[in-house]
Amino acid sequence: MVSISLKNKISTEYPLSSELKSLTQKYAQFPYLIMLKTDIQRRGIYYTHEALKKADPTVHQLAGTHIFGTRDGILTHRPEAFMLRDGTSVLTTPTPLEQNPYIIDLRNDKLTLVDGQNELEEIEYWTKPDFYDKTTKSGIPMNLIASARPQRIYIMPNRYCFFWSDKQNCLFCDIVNNLQKQKKELSMPTRLKPEDVEETISEALKQKGRFTAICLTSGSDFNGVNAFDRETDYYIEILKAVGKNFKTKKFPSQLIATAFNQDQLGRLYEQTGILSYTPDIEVLNERLFNWLCPGKAHWVGYKEWKKRLKEAVPIFGRGYVNTCIVAGIELAQPYGFKSEDEALKNVLEEAEDLAADGVNTVFTVWSPRPGSIIGNQKNASLEYYIRLASGLHALRKKYKLRLDHDDYRRCGNHPDSDLARIL
Repeated sequence: MVSISLKNKISTEYPLSSELKSLTQKYAQFPYLIMLKTDIQRRGIYYTHEALKKADPTVHQLAGTHIFGTRDGILTHRPEAFMLRDGTSVLTTPTPLEQNPYIIDLRNDKLTLVDGQNELEEIEYWTKPDFYDKTTKSGIPMNLIASARPQRIYIMPNRYCFFWSDKQNCLFCDIVNNLQKQKKELSMPTRLKPEDVEETISEALKQKGRFTAICLTSGSDFNGVNAFDRETDYYIEILKAVGKNFKTKKFPSQLIATAFNQDQLGRLYEQTGILSYTPDIEVLNERLFNWLCPGKAHWVGYKEWKKRLKEAVPIFGRGYVNTCIVAGIELAQPYGFKSEDEALKNVLEEAEDLAADGVNTVFTVWSPRPGSIIGNQKNASLEYYIRLASGLHALRKKYKLRLDHDDYRRCGNHPDSDLARIL
């Protein structure tokens, strides 16, 4: 039974989604559990009190180091993610009940995904890595230095984006607003020291077989003699610290950063062990890029961003240069596309232009957050995300592009890259 505190709040207006049922029939070749994952990310998750009591901090991975906030605006140690029965990873965004999220509840002593009054799937919380219980020599808990994805160590060296200082922040982003909460409530360091990163990675790698790659991401920093020189220098400093834990010059790694110029990118590649590069363009349309990403538009520009993506391919190789879009923001109003068909056509045409030159496009499901400028809007339909995932997957097949560092094994946050499991 649902807890008393929740029972009267769950709307009976939402039985087992007829939309989901019809789409599993319409798109029979699209794996059901990946479709379900996509819809969970689209609608969000609400954890009942009973489900939260099953989250054991000595065993499970609890949220704490995310750059971005949640849909309910609450910063607390809730489960960061869970797995479906086939091993599909679902990173979660806790969401208010009135927004009709899926529910994680305890049914017959089992953690269960619930939609309306219908029990859909038994789920399992992620187990935390060993290094989460350690502290650096400087006294910082290592789980504030790095977090974990399925098989990836995730490092956020700088939790500030300088676009906010010029009031040019991306309209869907809440990084700085979330940072203020993290600093106050979790004593989260804003900018990591290389020695703390080196020590944390060393400890993480002691857990044999747990990790296969390392990922770095931060907010943009346009300072320097040339724009983004300081960001480049800082990443080089951090990556060198990471690299001290490896015997080879290169190590399995991904950098999610700004679209750097050729000199900056050359220095990054030659001076560090980085193997994969992901400058996120966020939205594949110049007009909407200028509206939704004013800082990126001002300091780099849409055409130049795409140009830099393509110019990175000879350095890293085909399939090792990626970009991510926040899928659904292309439909944000008042300036977004008026129909999903029009939006999908535009996104896939732009993604193919990149794929033809060896650049992968992946997507995350837009999660409107209250700390962002357009946080009061709704994302796209489930069918839109299914069609987009299928289209991007087809492009990777057509252009024979690998996707090693943003795949389901290492990242687990992109429904389209989950489809690589069926290749």
